[in-house]
Amino acid sequence: MAGLRLGPLLRYVDWESGRTATVWVEASRPCTVEVRCADGASGASPTFSVAGHHYALVTVEGLTPGSTTAYEVLIGSRRVWPPEDTRLPPSTITTPPVATPAGPGKGAAESAGASSDGVRISFGSCRWAAAPGGGHDPVGPDALVTLATRLAADPAAERPDVLLLLGDQVYADETSAATRRRLAARRDLKEPPGAEIADYEEYTYLYDESWRDPEVRWLLSTVPSCMIFDDHDVIDDWNTSAAWQRDIRATPWWHERIVSGLMSYWVHQHLGNLSPAELAADPVYAAVRASPDGTEALRRFAAETDADPARTRWSYRRVFGRVRLVMVDTRAARVLAEDRRAMLDPEEADWLREAVLDDPPSYDHLLIGSSLPWLLPPLVHDAERWNAALCAGVRGGRWARFGEKVRRAGDLEHWAAFPESFDRFTELLREAASGPDAPATVCVLSGDVHHAYIAEPRWPDDPPGDGRTSATASAPSAGGTPASRVLQLTCSPVHNSVPRWIRAGFRFGWSRTGRRIGRFLSRHGRTGASPVTWDRAGGPWFGNQLMTLTLLGRKSALTLVQATAGKQGAQLEAVLERSLTPED
Repeated sequence: MAGLRLGPLLRYVDWESGRTATVWVEASRPCTVEVRCADGASGASPTFSVAGHHYALVTVEGLTPGSTTAYEVLIGSRRVWPPEDTRLPPSTITTPPVATPAGPGKGAAESAGASSDGVRISFGSCRWAAAPGGGHDPVGPDALVTLATRLAADPAAERPDVLLLLGDQVYADETSAATRRRLAARRDLKEPPGAEIADYEEYTYLYDESWRDPEVRWLLSTVPSCMIFDDHDVIDDWNTSAAWQRDIRATPWWHERIVSGLMSYWVHQHLGNLSPAELAADPVYAAVRASPDGTEALRRFAAETDADPARTRWSYRRVFGRVRLVMVDTRAARVLAEDRRAMLDPEEADWLREAVLDDPPSYDHLLIGSSLPWLLPPLVHDAERWNAALCAGVRGGRWARFGEKVRRAGDLEHWAAFPESFDRFTELLREAASGPDAPATVCVLSGDVHHAYIAEPRWPDDPPGDGRTSATASAPSAGGTPASRVLQLTCSPVHNSVPRWIRAGFRFGWSRTGRRIGRFLSRHGRTGASPVTWDRAGGPWFGNQLMTLTLLGRKSALTLVQATAGKQGAQLEAVLERSLTPED
Protein backbone atom coordinates (compact mmCIF):
# COMPACT_ATOMS: atom_id res chain seq x y z
CA MET A 1 0.00 0.00 0.00
CA ALA A 2 1.45 3.35 -1.03
CA GLY A 3 1.95 6.02 1.62
CA LEU A 4 3.17 9.60 1.86
CA ARG A 5 6.93 9.67 2.36
CA LEU A 6 7.65 13.41 2.23
CA GLY A 7 5.63 16.57 1.76
CA PRO A 8 3.22 17.95 0.83
CA LEU A 9 4.92 21.18 -0.18
CA LEU A 10 2.74 23.98 -1.54
CA ARG A 11 4.88 25.50 -4.27
CA TYR A 12 3.37 27.61 -7.06
CA VAL A 13 0.23 29.71 -6.51
CA ASP A 14 -1.03 31.59 -9.57
CA TRP A 15 -1.35 35.30 -8.74
CA GLU A 16 -2.86 36.16 -12.11
CA SER A 17 -5.94 33.94 -12.06
CA GLY A 18 -6.06 33.01 -8.37
CA ARG A 19 -7.36 29.60 -9.46
CA THR A 20 -4.39 27.22 -9.69
CA ALA A 21 -1.58 25.94 -7.48
CA THR A 22 0.93 23.09 -7.42
CA VAL A 23 1.61 20.68 -4.56
CA TRP A 24 4.76 18.51 -4.45
CA VAL A 25 4.86 15.12 -2.70
CA GLU A 26 7.00 12.01 -2.46
CA ALA A 27 5.13 8.71 -2.14
CA SER A 28 6.48 5.37 -0.94
CA ARG A 29 5.66 3.55 -4.21
CA PRO A 30 4.11 4.25 -7.62
CA CYS A 31 0.55 5.54 -7.32
CA THR A 32 -1.80 8.36 -8.23
CA VAL A 33 -1.79 11.30 -5.83
CA GLU A 34 -4.87 13.48 -5.41
CA VAL A 35 -5.18 16.87 -3.73
CA ARG A 36 -8.72 17.67 -2.67
CA CYS A 37 -9.72 21.10 -1.33
CA ALA A 38 -12.62 22.07 0.92
CA ASP A 39 -13.92 24.53 -1.69
CA GLY A 40 -14.20 21.80 -4.34
CA ALA A 41 -10.93 22.48 -6.14
CA SER A 42 -8.83 19.42 -6.84
CA GLY A 43 -6.09 17.86 -8.89
CA ALA A 44 -4.50 14.46 -9.40
CA SER A 45 -1.30 13.14 -10.92
CA PRO A 46 0.47 9.80 -11.25
CA THR A 47 3.90 9.64 -9.68
CA PHE A 48 7.12 9.60 -11.67
CA SER A 49 10.12 7.54 -10.57
CA VAL A 50 13.75 8.56 -10.06
CA ALA A 51 16.33 6.24 -8.49
CA GLY A 52 13.71 4.17 -6.70
CA HIS A 53 11.80 7.19 -5.36
CA HIS A 54 8.34 8.23 -6.46
CA TYR A 55 7.24 11.86 -6.81
CA ALA A 56 4.27 13.85 -7.98
CA LEU A 57 3.70 17.52 -8.64
CA VAL A 58 -0.05 17.91 -8.55
CA THR A 59 -1.69 20.87 -10.29
CA VAL A 60 -4.75 21.97 -8.30
CA GLU A 61 -7.39 23.68 -10.42
CA GLY A 62 -10.66 25.44 -9.66
CA LEU A 63 -9.52 27.34 -6.58
CA THR A 64 -11.59 30.31 -5.46
CA PRO A 65 -9.75 33.63 -5.93
CA GLY A 66 -9.26 35.65 -2.77
CA SER A 67 -9.84 32.69 -0.45
CA THR A 68 -8.14 30.35 1.97
CA THR A 69 -9.18 26.71 1.69
CA ALA A 70 -8.04 23.63 3.57
CA TYR A 71 -6.84 20.65 1.57
CA GLU A 72 -6.02 17.01 2.04
CA VAL A 73 -3.84 14.57 0.12
CA LEU A 74 -5.17 11.17 -0.93
CA ILE A 75 -3.53 8.11 -2.41
CA GLY A 76 -6.27 6.00 -3.91
CA SER A 77 -9.24 6.50 -1.59
CA ARG A 78 -7.06 6.78 1.50
CA ARG A 79 -6.24 10.13 3.09
CA VAL A 80 -2.54 10.40 3.84
CA TRP A 81 -2.43 14.10 4.77
CA PRO A 82 -3.02 15.57 7.25
CA PRO A 83 -1.93 12.81 9.64
CA GLU A 84 -4.67 11.41 11.86
CA ASP A 85 -2.82 12.32 15.07
CA THR A 86 -1.68 15.82 14.11
CA ARG A 87 -2.06 18.71 16.52
CA LEU A 88 -1.24 21.24 13.83
CA PRO A 89 -3.86 23.27 11.93
CA PRO A 90 -5.13 22.11 8.54
CA SER A 91 -2.89 22.75 5.57
CA THR A 92 -4.38 25.48 3.39
CA ILE A 93 -4.01 27.15 0.01
CA THR A 94 -4.49 30.93 -0.02
CA THR A 95 -5.18 32.64 -3.33
CA PRO A 96 -5.12 36.35 -4.18
CA PRO A 97 -8.23 38.18 -5.40
CA VAL A 98 -8.90 38.08 -9.12
CA ALA A 99 -7.19 40.92 -10.95
CA THR A 100 -9.62 43.51 -12.27
CA PRO A 101 -9.03 46.45 -14.60
CA ALA A 102 -8.05 49.61 -12.80
CA GLY A 103 -10.89 52.10 -12.59
CA PRO A 104 -11.99 55.19 -10.69
CA GLY A 105 -11.27 54.86 -7.02
CA LYS A 106 -9.17 51.71 -7.44
CA GLY A 107 -5.53 51.69 -6.44
CA ALA A 108 -2.80 49.73 -8.16
CA ALA A 109 -2.76 47.07 -5.46
CA GLU A 110 -6.49 46.41 -5.79
CA SER A 111 -6.48 46.42 -9.57
CA ALA A 112 -3.57 43.95 -9.63
CA GLY A 113 -5.20 41.49 -7.30
CA ALA A 114 -3.07 42.12 -4.20
CA SER A 115 -4.79 41.75 -0.86
CA SER A 116 -5.70 44.80 1.20
CA ASP A 117 -2.85 43.84 3.56
CA GLY A 118 -0.30 43.85 0.74
CA VAL A 119 2.11 41.12 -0.30
CA ARG A 120 4.27 39.66 2.47
CA ILE A 121 7.47 37.99 1.31
CA SER A 122 9.74 36.31 3.89
CA PHE A 123 13.25 35.28 2.93
CA GLY A 124 16.51 33.86 4.20
CA SER A 125 19.12 31.23 3.45
CA CYS A 126 21.53 28.72 4.97
CA ARG A 127 19.59 26.19 7.02
CA TRP A 128 20.99 23.17 8.77
CA ALA A 129 18.25 20.70 9.63
CA ALA A 130 16.76 21.21 13.09
CA ALA A 131 18.05 19.11 15.99
CA PRO A 132 16.06 15.84 15.95
CA GLY A 133 13.50 15.13 18.65
CA GLY A 134 13.91 18.47 20.37
CA GLY A 135 17.46 17.61 21.42
CA HIS A 136 20.22 20.10 22.16
CA ASP A 137 20.76 22.46 19.25
CA PRO A 138 24.33 23.82 19.23
CA VAL A 139 23.49 26.69 16.85
CA GLY A 140 20.33 27.84 18.64
CA PRO A 141 16.67 27.82 17.63
CA ASP A 142 15.78 27.33 13.98
CA ALA A 143 14.05 30.45 12.61
CA LEU A 144 11.91 28.38 10.23
CA VAL A 145 10.73 26.03 12.98
CA THR A 146 10.05 28.99 15.25
CA LEU A 147 8.04 30.77 12.54
CA ALA A 148 6.03 27.60 11.96
CA THR A 149 5.33 27.20 15.68
CA ARG A 150 4.12 30.79 15.95
CA LEU A 151 1.82 30.55 12.94
CA ALA A 152 0.40 27.21 14.02
CA ALA A 153 -0.32 28.47 17.52
CA ASP A 154 -1.90 31.78 16.50
CA PRO A 155 -4.42 31.66 13.64
CA ALA A 156 -4.53 35.48 13.66
CA ALA A 157 -0.78 35.87 13.11
CA GLU A 158 0.25 37.38 9.79
CA ARG A 159 1.46 34.68 7.43
CA PRO A 160 3.87 35.25 4.57
CA ASP A 161 2.29 35.07 1.14
CA VAL A 162 5.46 33.39 -0.09
CA LEU A 163 8.70 32.10 1.41
CA LEU A 164 11.92 32.66 -0.56
CA LEU A 165 14.66 30.14 0.28
CA LEU A 166 17.80 31.69 -1.16
CA GLY A 167 20.22 28.80 -1.10
CA ASP A 168 21.84 26.15 1.07
CA GLN A 169 18.53 24.42 1.66
CA VAL A 170 20.64 21.30 2.29
CA TYR A 171 24.33 20.84 3.08
CA ALA A 172 25.89 18.12 0.94
CA ASP A 173 29.33 18.78 2.42
CA GLU A 174 28.44 19.20 6.11
CA THR A 175 26.31 16.29 7.25
CA SER A 176 24.76 15.74 10.67
CA ALA A 177 25.62 12.88 13.00
CA ALA A 178 22.31 11.20 12.13
CA THR A 179 23.02 11.41 8.40
CA ARG A 180 26.58 10.18 8.87
CA ARG A 181 25.23 7.08 10.57
CA ARG A 182 23.00 6.43 7.54
CA LEU A 183 25.96 6.94 5.19
CA ALA A 184 28.14 4.58 7.22
CA ALA A 185 25.48 1.87 6.94
CA ARG A 186 25.88 1.77 3.15
CA ARG A 187 29.58 2.56 2.47
CA ASP A 188 33.01 3.05 4.02
CA LEU A 189 33.35 6.67 5.15
CA LYS A 190 37.14 6.37 4.98
CA GLU A 191 36.82 6.43 1.20
CA PRO A 192 36.15 9.73 -0.64
CA PRO A 193 33.96 11.69 -0.34
CA GLY A 194 33.91 10.50 3.26
CA ALA A 195 31.06 11.87 5.35
CA GLU A 196 29.84 14.06 2.50
CA ILE A 197 27.02 13.14 0.13
CA ALA A 198 28.04 10.78 -2.67
CA ASP A 199 24.95 10.04 -4.78
CA TYR A 200 21.24 10.61 -5.33
CA GLU A 201 20.07 8.24 -2.60
CA GLU A 202 22.17 10.09 -0.05
CA TYR A 203 20.75 13.42 -1.21
CA THR A 204 17.32 12.08 -0.31
CA TYR A 205 18.57 11.70 3.27
CA LEU A 206 19.24 15.45 3.39
CA TYR A 207 15.76 16.39 2.17
CA ASP A 208 14.21 13.92 4.61
CA GLU A 209 16.11 15.53 7.45
CA SER A 210 15.39 19.09 6.34
CA TRP A 211 11.67 18.77 5.50
CA ARG A 212 10.39 16.04 7.81
CA ASP A 213 10.33 18.13 11.00
CA PRO A 214 6.58 18.32 11.84
CA GLU A 215 6.39 22.11 12.15
CA VAL A 216 8.46 22.77 9.03
CA ARG A 217 6.49 20.15 7.13
CA TRP A 218 3.25 21.91 8.04
CA LEU A 219 4.67 25.36 7.22
CA LEU A 220 5.84 24.27 3.76
CA SER A 221 2.45 22.65 3.14
CA THR A 222 0.72 25.98 3.79
CA VAL A 223 3.04 28.79 2.67
CA PRO A 224 4.09 28.75 -1.03
CA SER A 225 7.84 28.65 -1.55
CA CYS A 226 10.35 29.74 -4.18
CA MET A 227 13.85 28.23 -4.06
CA ILE A 228 17.27 28.57 -5.64
CA PHE A 229 20.48 26.70 -4.88
CA ASP A 230 23.75 28.04 -3.53
CA ASP A 231 27.08 26.31 -3.08
CA HIS A 232 26.41 23.96 -0.14
CA ASP A 233 23.50 22.38 -2.01
CA VAL A 234 26.38 20.86 -4.01
CA ILE A 235 29.71 21.72 -2.33
CA ASP A 236 31.33 24.69 -0.58
CA ASP A 237 32.42 27.39 -3.07
CA TRP A 238 30.92 25.54 -6.01
CA ASN A 239 32.36 26.96 -9.29
CA THR A 240 34.79 29.35 -7.63
CA SER A 241 37.21 29.37 -10.57
CA ALA A 242 38.41 27.46 -13.60
CA ALA A 243 41.33 26.07 -11.58
CA TRP A 244 38.95 24.94 -8.82
CA GLN A 245 36.71 23.24 -11.38
CA ARG A 246 39.67 21.50 -13.04
CA ASP A 247 40.89 20.16 -9.70
CA ILE A 248 37.48 18.94 -8.51
CA ARG A 249 36.75 17.22 -11.83
CA ALA A 250 39.98 15.25 -11.42
CA THR A 251 38.66 13.51 -8.30
CA PRO A 252 37.04 10.09 -8.76
CA TRP A 253 33.85 10.98 -6.82
CA TRP A 254 32.95 14.37 -8.23
CA HIS A 255 31.04 13.34 -11.35
CA GLU A 256 28.52 11.31 -9.36
CA ARG A 257 28.21 14.11 -6.82
CA ILE A 258 27.46 16.88 -9.31
CA VAL A 259 25.10 14.75 -11.39
CA SER A 260 23.22 13.64 -8.28
CA GLY A 261 23.19 17.18 -6.91
CA LEU A 262 21.60 18.57 -10.07
CA MET A 263 19.16 15.65 -10.28
CA SER A 264 18.01 16.07 -6.69
CA TYR A 265 17.72 19.85 -7.06
CA TRP A 266 15.60 19.41 -10.18
CA VAL A 267 13.26 17.02 -8.36
CA HIS A 268 13.01 18.63 -4.94
CA GLN A 269 13.37 22.34 -5.67
CA HIS A 270 13.37 23.37 -9.34
CA LEU A 271 10.11 21.77 -10.49
CA GLY A 272 8.08 23.58 -7.87
CA ASN A 273 9.43 26.95 -9.04
CA LEU A 274 7.66 26.52 -12.38
CA SER A 275 4.11 27.40 -13.35
CA PRO A 276 1.82 24.68 -14.77
CA ALA A 277 2.32 26.19 -18.24
CA GLU A 278 6.11 26.06 -17.87
CA LEU A 279 5.90 22.47 -16.65
CA ALA A 280 3.78 21.51 -19.65
CA ALA A 281 6.43 22.94 -21.99
CA ASP A 282 9.43 21.37 -20.20
CA PRO A 283 10.90 18.51 -22.32
CA VAL A 284 12.83 17.01 -19.41
CA TYR A 285 9.72 16.86 -17.23
CA ALA A 286 7.83 15.22 -20.10
CA ALA A 287 10.59 12.66 -20.67
CA VAL A 288 10.88 11.73 -16.99
CA ARG A 289 7.12 11.37 -16.61
CA ALA A 290 6.76 9.35 -19.82
CA SER A 291 9.14 6.63 -18.66
CA PRO A 292 8.36 3.94 -16.06
CA ASP A 293 11.75 4.89 -14.60
CA GLY A 294 12.95 8.42 -15.37
CA THR A 295 16.38 7.96 -13.77
CA GLU A 296 18.43 7.69 -16.95
CA ALA A 297 16.63 10.58 -18.66
CA LEU A 298 17.28 12.80 -15.65
CA ARG A 299 20.90 11.60 -15.28
CA ARG A 300 21.55 12.40 -18.92
CA PHE A 301 20.06 15.87 -18.48
CA ALA A 302 22.15 16.54 -15.35
CA ALA A 303 25.39 15.32 -16.93
CA GLU A 304 24.82 17.41 -20.05
CA THR A 305 24.00 20.44 -17.91
CA ASP A 306 27.22 20.05 -15.93
CA ALA A 307 29.21 19.78 -19.18
CA ASP A 308 27.45 22.78 -20.72
CA PRO A 309 25.66 24.94 -18.11
CA ALA A 310 24.29 27.26 -20.81
CA ARG A 311 21.89 24.54 -21.98
CA THR A 312 19.74 24.85 -18.85
CA ARG A 313 18.18 27.86 -17.15
CA TRP A 314 17.61 27.55 -13.41
CA SER A 315 16.68 31.23 -13.07
CA TYR A 316 13.01 32.16 -13.21
CA ARG A 317 10.53 35.01 -12.87
CA ARG A 318 7.42 35.22 -10.68
CA VAL A 319 4.72 37.84 -10.28
CA PHE A 320 2.81 38.61 -7.06
CA GLY A 321 0.28 41.27 -7.98
CA ARG A 322 2.28 44.45 -8.52
CA VAL A 323 5.50 42.82 -7.29
CA ARG A 324 7.95 41.20 -9.70
CA LEU A 325 10.47 38.65 -8.46
CA VAL A 326 13.42 37.63 -10.64
CA MET A 327 15.36 34.73 -9.11
CA VAL A 328 18.89 34.47 -10.49
CA ASP A 329 21.19 31.45 -10.69
CA THR A 330 24.58 32.75 -9.52
CA ARG A 331 26.26 29.32 -9.34
CA ALA A 332 25.73 27.06 -12.35
CA ALA A 333 25.54 29.88 -14.94
CA ARG A 334 29.08 31.14 -14.38
CA VAL A 335 31.81 31.52 -16.99
CA LEU A 336 35.06 30.57 -15.24
CA ALA A 337 37.80 31.14 -17.83
CA GLU A 338 39.95 33.96 -16.43
CA ASP A 339 39.89 35.91 -19.70
CA ARG A 340 36.07 35.73 -19.91
CA ARG A 341 35.16 35.41 -16.24
CA ALA A 342 31.49 36.24 -15.60
CA MET A 343 28.86 35.54 -12.98
CA LEU A 344 26.34 34.84 -15.77
CA ASP A 345 26.94 33.44 -19.23
CA PRO A 346 25.90 35.77 -22.08
CA GLU A 347 22.49 34.16 -22.67
CA GLU A 348 21.71 34.21 -18.96
CA ALA A 349 22.76 37.87 -18.73
CA ASP A 350 20.48 38.72 -21.65
CA TRP A 351 17.60 36.82 -20.01
CA LEU A 352 18.13 38.71 -16.74
CA ARG A 353 18.12 42.04 -18.51
CA GLU A 354 14.87 41.25 -20.29
CA ALA A 355 13.24 39.86 -17.13
CA VAL A 356 14.13 43.01 -15.19
CA LEU A 357 13.33 45.68 -17.79
CA ASP A 358 10.28 44.20 -19.50
CA ASP A 359 7.11 46.34 -19.07
CA PRO A 360 8.11 48.59 -16.12
CA PRO A 361 4.59 50.04 -15.65
CA SER A 362 3.33 46.57 -14.67
CA TYR A 363 5.04 46.49 -11.27
CA ASP A 364 5.55 48.76 -8.25
CA HIS A 365 8.39 46.79 -6.68
CA LEU A 366 11.22 44.82 -8.27
CA LEU A 367 12.86 42.05 -6.24
CA ILE A 368 15.95 40.26 -7.50
CA GLY A 369 16.77 37.07 -5.64
CA SER A 370 20.52 36.46 -5.74
CA SER A 371 21.85 33.91 -3.27
CA LEU A 372 25.10 35.90 -3.22
CA PRO A 373 24.99 39.55 -2.10
CA TRP A 374 25.59 42.22 -4.70
CA LEU A 375 26.90 44.73 -2.11
CA LEU A 376 29.23 43.38 0.57
CA PRO A 377 31.04 45.19 3.40
CA PRO A 378 33.36 47.55 1.46
CA LEU A 379 36.61 45.91 2.58
CA VAL A 380 35.34 42.48 1.53
CA HIS A 381 34.20 43.88 -1.82
CA ASP A 382 37.56 45.55 -2.50
CA ALA A 383 39.44 42.41 -1.43
CA GLU A 384 37.43 40.28 -3.87
CA ARG A 385 37.91 42.76 -6.72
CA TRP A 386 41.64 42.98 -5.96
CA ASN A 387 41.89 39.20 -5.87
CA ALA A 388 40.12 38.88 -9.22
CA ALA A 389 42.65 41.28 -10.76
CA LEU A 390 45.57 39.30 -9.37
CA CYS A 391 44.15 36.00 -10.65
CA ALA A 392 43.69 37.59 -14.08
CA GLY A 393 47.44 38.35 -14.12
CA VAL A 394 47.53 42.10 -13.57
CA ARG A 395 50.60 41.65 -11.33
CA GLY A 396 52.13 38.68 -13.13
CA GLY A 397 52.14 34.91 -12.80
CA ARG A 398 53.46 34.66 -9.23
CA TRP A 399 50.77 36.98 -7.93
CA ALA A 400 48.16 35.09 -9.99
CA ARG A 401 49.08 31.80 -8.31
CA PHE A 402 49.00 33.49 -4.92
CA GLY A 403 45.64 35.02 -5.77
CA GLU A 404 44.10 31.64 -6.59
CA LYS A 405 45.19 30.27 -3.20
CA VAL A 406 43.73 33.31 -1.45
CA ARG A 407 40.51 33.07 -3.49
CA ARG A 408 39.87 29.50 -2.34
CA ALA A 409 40.97 30.03 1.25
CA GLY A 410 38.89 33.19 1.67
CA ASP A 411 35.76 32.17 -0.29
CA LEU A 412 36.26 35.16 -2.59
CA GLU A 413 33.63 34.37 -5.22
CA HIS A 414 30.73 36.80 -4.83
CA TRP A 415 29.60 39.39 -7.40
CA ALA A 416 32.65 41.53 -6.61
CA ALA A 417 34.92 38.63 -7.65
CA PHE A 418 33.45 38.93 -11.15
CA PRO A 419 34.18 42.65 -11.70
CA GLU A 420 32.69 43.07 -15.17
CA SER A 421 29.53 41.24 -14.08
CA PHE A 422 29.30 43.42 -10.99
CA ASP A 423 29.56 46.56 -13.10
CA ARG A 424 26.95 45.36 -15.60
CA PHE A 425 24.57 44.26 -12.85
CA THR A 426 25.00 47.62 -11.12
CA GLU A 427 24.15 49.47 -14.33
CA LEU A 428 21.16 47.19 -14.92
CA LEU A 429 19.81 48.04 -11.46
CA ARG A 430 20.24 51.76 -12.08
CA GLU A 431 18.47 51.43 -15.41
CA ALA A 432 15.60 49.51 -13.80
CA ALA A 433 15.32 52.16 -11.09
CA SER A 434 15.29 55.11 -13.50
CA GLY A 435 12.71 56.80 -15.67
CA PRO A 436 9.09 57.90 -15.31
CA ASP A 437 7.81 54.32 -14.87
CA ALA A 438 10.41 53.29 -12.29
CA PRO A 439 9.17 51.11 -9.42
CA ALA A 440 9.08 52.44 -5.88
CA THR A 441 11.83 50.07 -4.77
CA VAL A 442 14.44 47.83 -6.36
CA CYS A 443 15.73 45.32 -3.81
CA VAL A 444 18.38 42.64 -4.18
CA LEU A 445 17.54 39.83 -1.74
CA SER A 446 20.48 37.68 -0.68
CA GLY A 447 21.90 35.37 1.97
CA ASP A 448 25.08 33.24 2.08
CA VAL A 449 27.23 35.36 4.43
CA HIS A 450 25.68 34.28 7.76
CA HIS A 451 24.59 37.69 8.93
CA ALA A 452 21.96 40.27 8.02
CA TYR A 453 22.38 43.86 6.89
CA ILE A 454 20.95 46.59 4.69
CA ALA A 455 23.17 48.41 2.21
CA GLU A 456 22.14 51.42 0.13
CA PRO A 457 24.10 52.41 -2.98
CA ARG A 458 25.09 55.92 -3.94
CA TRP A 459 25.89 56.60 -7.56
CA PRO A 460 28.64 59.13 -8.38
CA ASP A 461 26.24 62.01 -9.06
CA ASP A 462 24.21 61.49 -5.85
CA PRO A 463 24.70 64.41 -3.47
CA PRO A 464 26.74 63.19 -0.47
CA GLY A 465 24.55 62.10 2.40
CA ASP A 466 21.34 63.06 0.60
CA GLY A 467 19.46 60.41 2.59
CA ARG A 468 16.91 59.84 -0.18
CA THR A 469 13.83 57.99 0.94
CA SER A 470 11.41 59.09 -1.75
CA ALA A 471 10.59 56.63 -4.47
CA THR A 472 8.76 59.27 -6.46
CA ALA A 473 11.64 61.58 -7.29
CA SER A 474 11.64 63.11 -10.73
CA ALA A 475 13.08 60.96 -13.47
CA PRO A 476 16.86 61.37 -13.86
CA SER A 477 18.74 62.12 -16.99
CA ALA A 478 20.58 59.23 -18.62
CA GLY A 479 23.18 57.90 -16.20
CA GLY A 480 21.81 59.97 -13.33
CA THR A 481 20.47 59.26 -9.87
CA PRO A 482 17.76 56.56 -9.89
CA ALA A 483 14.20 57.53 -9.05
CA SER A 484 13.59 54.31 -7.11
CA ARG A 485 15.09 53.44 -3.79
CA VAL A 486 17.66 50.71 -4.42
CA LEU A 487 18.69 48.41 -1.55
CA GLN A 488 20.70 45.32 -0.85
CA LEU A 489 18.80 43.25 1.75
CA THR A 490 20.85 40.36 3.09
CA CYS A 491 19.47 37.79 5.54
CA SER A 492 21.32 34.69 6.67
CA PRO A 493 21.36 32.22 8.32
CA VAL A 494 17.96 30.68 8.95
CA HIS A 495 19.64 28.05 11.11
CA ASN A 496 23.43 27.98 11.25
CA SER A 497 26.30 29.76 12.98
CA VAL A 498 29.21 32.07 12.36
CA PRO A 499 32.41 32.09 14.44
CA ARG A 500 33.20 35.16 16.54
CA TRP A 501 36.27 36.01 14.48
CA ILE A 502 34.21 36.11 11.30
CA ARG A 503 31.65 38.35 13.02
CA ALA A 504 34.46 40.71 13.96
CA GLY A 505 35.74 40.62 10.39
CA PHE A 506 32.37 41.57 8.90
CA ARG A 507 32.02 44.46 11.33
CA PHE A 508 35.54 45.61 10.53
CA GLY A 509 34.70 45.45 6.83
CA TRP A 510 32.30 48.38 7.27
CA SER A 511 34.72 50.50 9.36
CA ARG A 512 36.72 53.50 8.19
CA THR A 513 39.94 51.58 8.69
CA GLY A 514 38.55 48.70 6.68
CA ARG A 515 37.60 51.06 3.86
CA ARG A 516 41.14 52.51 3.83
CA ILE A 517 42.64 49.03 3.56
CA GLY A 518 40.21 48.33 0.73
CA ARG A 519 41.36 51.42 -1.14
CA PHE A 520 44.97 50.26 -0.77
CA LEU A 521 44.08 46.85 -2.23
CA SER A 522 42.31 48.56 -5.12
CA ARG A 523 45.43 50.54 -5.95
CA HIS A 524 47.62 47.45 -5.75
CA GLY A 525 45.26 45.49 -7.98
CA ARG A 526 44.77 48.40 -10.38
CA THR A 527 41.05 47.73 -10.26
CA GLY A 528 39.88 51.27 -10.94
CA ALA A 529 36.97 52.96 -9.25
CA SER A 530 33.75 51.09 -8.55
CA PRO A 531 30.75 52.42 -10.50
CA VAL A 532 28.90 52.81 -7.21
CA THR A 533 29.60 53.34 -3.53
CA TRP A 534 27.35 52.30 -0.68
CA ASP A 535 26.68 52.77 2.98
CA ARG A 536 25.37 50.46 5.63
CA ALA A 537 21.75 51.39 6.31
CA GLY A 538 21.23 48.74 8.99
CA GLY A 539 23.06 45.94 10.76
CA PRO A 540 25.06 43.84 10.87
CA TRP A 541 22.81 41.47 12.82
CA PHE A 542 23.92 37.98 13.83
CA GLY A 543 21.61 35.10 14.71
CA ASN A 544 19.10 32.68 13.17
CA GLN A 545 16.80 35.07 11.36
CA LEU A 546 14.30 35.89 8.64
CA MET A 547 13.47 39.13 6.85
CA THR A 548 9.96 39.99 5.66
CA LEU A 549 9.01 42.61 3.08
CA THR A 550 5.45 43.94 3.20
CA LEU A 551 4.56 45.59 -0.11
CA LEU A 552 1.30 47.49 -0.60
CA GLY A 553 0.85 49.79 -3.56
CA ARG A 554 4.08 51.78 -3.72
CA LYS A 555 4.77 51.41 -0.02
CA SER A 556 7.34 49.00 1.36
CA ALA A 557 8.21 47.98 4.91
CA LEU A 558 10.90 45.62 6.22
CA THR A 559 10.92 43.47 9.33
CA LEU A 560 13.79 41.37 10.67
CA VAL A 561 13.07 38.71 13.30
CA GLN A 562 15.47 36.44 15.16
CA ALA A 563 14.77 33.12 16.82
CA THR A 564 15.69 33.30 20.50
CA ALA A 565 15.53 30.72 23.28
CA GLY A 566 13.38 31.52 26.29
CA LYS A 567 11.77 29.84 29.28
CA GLN A 568 8.62 29.26 27.25
CA GLY A 569 10.58 27.85 24.33
CA ALA A 570 11.91 29.47 21.18
CA GLN A 571 10.25 32.65 19.98
CA LEU A 572 10.70 35.21 17.23
CA GLU A 573 11.96 38.57 18.42
CA ALA A 574 11.62 41.59 16.14
CA VAL A 575 14.95 43.42 15.94
CA LEU A 576 14.02 45.74 13.07
CA GLU A 577 10.79 47.24 11.78
CA ARG A 578 11.35 49.94 9.19
CA SER A 579 9.51 51.62 6.35
CA LEU A 580 11.52 51.66 3.14
CA THR A 581 9.33 54.24 1.42
CA PRO A 582 7.79 57.51 2.63
CA GLU A 583 4.66 57.39 4.73
CA ASP A 584 1.84 59.51 3.28
